[in-house]
Amino acid sequence: MENIKEPVKNDIEISIENVSMTYQADNGTDVKALTDINLQVKKGEFVALLGPSGCGKSTLLNIIADLLHPTEGNVIVGGTTPKDARLKQRYGIVFQRPVLFDWRTVQKNVELPLEIMKWKKEDRRERSTKMLGLVNLSDFANHYPQQLSGGMQQRVGIARALAINPEILLMDEPFSALDEFTKEKLHEDILRIWRKTHKTVVFVTHNIQEAVYLSDKIVVLSPHPGRVSAIIDVNETLPRPRVPEMKTDVAFNQLVLKVRNSFEEV
Repeated sequence: MENIKEPVKNDIEISIENVSMTYQADNGTDVKALTDINLQVKKGEFVALLGPSGCGKSTLLNIIADLLHPTEGNVIVGGTTPKDARLKQRYGIVFQRPVLFDWRTVQKNVELPLEIMKWKKEDRRERSTKMLGLVNLSDFANHYPQQLSGGMQQRVGIARALAINPEILLMDEPFSALDEFTKEKLHEDILRIWRKTHKTVVFVTHNIQEAVYLSDKIVVLSPHPGRVSAIIDVNETLPRPRVPEMKTDVAFNQLVLKVRNSFEEV
């Protein structure tokens, strides 16, 4: 087996304190998307935000990313605000769809954030080449997105998110649109990348098995309004490294059942 050095998880990277989020609907009424969220994410930790549609998973991720601002409460990222963290390029974001530019090659898509940051051409090329190697797409650098499968396109999106060397990787249901075979392959890819880079990962999903297999900790969100109904330490039951054979273990399936039963009734 590969000699694996797991990320060291100790210092608090993200602290969410009493966060609530209220939207105003088209008819003028207030809709509470999140209520009184309290959560801490350690440096190097892989945390899954798990829940059904409408529970505020993506809203919470967007608050961490400084794409939304909570109506109540605070978020602290490494001792500073989400805005400061964003301006210091501490975030890499992977969306549900990779959102690649069809007229740019794979390598040029990965280099895009570096172009925006005014990196020198040779530095951009060196960094993008390294990132494509990390996601096993070195042979496809000069291809265009339409020449790639959906899973390969998503790997380009991951390479692009990592190009600026962020400390925190935010992933919003990145594999939900993919078939099961491709999804399982990408599970192995993201765990391998996480082991190599030691990033802090916040991963949004509605798939219980996916959350159990990938994460150190699962934050279960229940809807109407979105609230934390459970925080489950996966590592207590499933040691790392995770391997596909674990999915047939009794312990794995018992943990899946425990997570499923942790959702509060609406």
